[in-house]
Amino acid sequence: MQEAEQSFAPEAYVAAARPLLGLEIDDAWTASICANLRVLAAAAALITSFPLPDESEAAPRFEA
Repeated sequence: MQEAEQSFAPEAYVAAARPLLGLEIDDAWTASICANLRVLAAAAALITSFPLPDESEAAPRFEA
């Protein structure tokens, strides 16, 4: 998980995504946005690092 955190640069992502998405983001919010992106990246790393055998089947979907 440590490696995934180091390879993701939220500041660079925000700087690149801002103009591409046409977002007006106040600079005062950039640190908070980057902190949230770091948390999301850590959660994603936990999920993607979990070993899952190829023969596993998806859980059934139940609807009420």
